[in-house]
Amino acid sequence: MTKHRKKYIKKQSMKISGIEISHPDKILFPEGKITKSDVARYYDKMAGHILPVLRNRPLTLERFPEGVQRQGFFQKHAQDYFPDFVERVTVKTKEGTVEEVMVNNRESLLYLVNQSAVTFHIWLSSKDHLEKPDKVIFDLDPSEEDFGKLKRGARLLKDALEKKEIQPQLMTSGKRGLHVFYPIIPDKGFDEVRREAKGLAEKLVEAHPNLFTLEVRKNKRGDKIFLDTLRNAYGQTGVCPYSLRPNASAGVATPLEWSELSRVSSGHQYSYKNIFRRLAAKNA
Repeated sequence: MTKHRKKYIKKQSMKISGIEISHPDKILFPEGKITKSDVARYYDKMAGHILPVLRNRPLTLERFPEGVQRQGFFQKHAQDYFPDFVERVTVKTKEGTVEEVMVNNRESLLYLVNQSAVTFHIWLSSKDHLEKPDKVIFDLDPSEEDFGKLKRGARLLKDALEKKEIQPQLMTSGKRGLHVFYPIIPDKGFDEVRREAKGLAEKLVEAHPNLFTLEVRKNKRGDKIFLDTLRNAYGQTGVCPYSLRPNASAGVATPLEWSELSRVSSGHQYSYKNIFRRLAAKNA
């Protein structure tokens, strides 16, 4: 075998934490020239932050085999060829049951990255109580590029939740928006939890009609913030903290302290390029 041939074969795969990454030089984020191996190394380094959140939850993969500049697809169901270390959970559907993927270890995380998974979206319930959520999410989706307005909306939502003695948490979406969320005891069904979340959202819309809307159709929202509570439903998902997002900047869904909100200027302020500097500064 020639040296050239050996070099060619070597480029076709590499191992990261024992998992083979095929076509490691494939560009997944053209603007930043971020390769498949770069994405795998990112998740390998981020495993300590992301695995505790992913663990024991069904998830939806957002896969981009040809890179984020091309149309990707969402995948919920586990494939027959997935190895045994990629755990499954049986989920009830209207048609019967299906096997969905869970990520409970570094090997499965990297294996799915090798399947060109860029973003991980998780259920709001765990395998032990699939029909009872342990998390509530409000997705603040802006209708215009006015992040100051979005920050005001997030603070108003925080105030409304704190009046109910709820201590909400905050996260950039990695795209344009913000997520406000909080844990709950899994003792209620999704329908009841969603009604409660929508009831609070309706009161905010009533109190601030020029700022918030519950209108699902984008062309009906005007310049208002869509206060989305629809994710609080069986089988729906929210983006996992520290997931990469398929946009030009390779934004990262980033948990924030509320005190940091004033210094954030966009939903994708933190990205592949600067997220580890942020984590290092916070841990210093």
